Amino acid sequence: METSPIKLTKYSHGAGCGCKISPAVLDKILHTCATTAAIPNPALLVGNDKRDDAAVFDLGDGKALISTTDFFMPIVDDAYDFGRIASVNAISDVYAMGGRPVLAIAILGWPVERLPPECAGQVLEGARAVCTEAGIPLAGGHSIDCPEPVFGLAVNGLVTVAALKQNSTATPGCRLYLTKPLGVGILSTAGKRGILREEDAAVALKSMTTLNRLGETFGQTPGVTAMTDVTGFGLLGHLTEMCEGSRLSAIIDFEKVPMIPSLSRYIDSGCIPGGTGRNWASYGGKISLSSEEQRTILADPQTSGGLLVAVTEECAPAFEELLRKYGLPEACCRSFGYLRASEDPAAKNPLILVTMG
Repeated sequence: METSPIKLTKYSHGAGCGCKISPAVLDKILHTCATTAAIPNPALLVGNDKRDDAAVFDLGDGKALISTTDFFMPIVDDAYDFGRIASVNAISDVYAMGGRPVLAIAILGWPVERLPPECAGQVLEGARAVCTEAGIPLAGGHSIDCPEPVFGLAVNGLVTVAALKQNSTATPGCRLYLTKPLGVGILSTAGKRGILREEDAAVALKSMTTLNRLGETFGQTPGVTAMTDVTGFGLLGHLTEMCEGSRLSAIIDFEKVPMIPSLSRYIDSGCIPGGTGRNWASYGGKISLSSEEQRTILADPQTSGGLLVAVTEECAPAFEELLRKYGLPEACCRSFGYLRASEDPAAKNPLILVTMG
């Protein structure tokens, strides 16, 4: 008699980047940590005083070391695919800084009394496949016995200081681009409820296992002023960080935001991740929008989401041609909004205005 395949999502209370602590709670944690002053280090170009994707350390020769870590609980049932998704997601932080990944270390938490070690081995095989695709070694790691399955990577990368991109360096007038459509949080919730169509599951998996390797290219692309990746806080959360860090505000044309076409059928079925509500509770007061659909999609927690890129207006046409050259979907090859100066009284409130064209 054949045994049923193991469904990893049944062993975790959260899924993917939807497991992230909400922005509001994270603010309290970081505020508590801030009561102890950090020792200044002039070589630390990006540290935990900034809400960026990774730490960056100046090596003193025109290059810098990028260091990051990311891990979460299963967002899919298949162990191999879970390893792939978690690894692509972790490596993305290096690409989001304009860098090139060079080394990865695995982080594994496993309920050894509930799930077989062979299943954990499949997770690691998925991670190894992604690291090979990224051209880096999976050089070791650390594991613990854990109540729920957890996996991710610690990743190091390199970047020239001149090519380093941050989420807080955008300028007024920059056009906004997103390199992957939104909606994998909604599709993942549908998957946990058993109503996700096979073709939509394939769309979500392809999105979550596609490396953001274009980030290294964007680091050297004229006109790219700021960059971050869109993960658990949703597009609105990560754009809020970009706006606040750059002291700007944003206008979004909802109809131009890249999104997975099949979302409406799952939204109508109530497949809204718990992280969406937590996200909105954290930053909703800074956003002006006109419909529940806009909130559901724009605050949807993404796992291994795309790159959010700010590009100067004069360089936008060339940047769009670059996106087409690399085969991105047409919806990702056009701007969905722009940034403006917060000194303008009309731009102070809201921080982000969502329009319908």
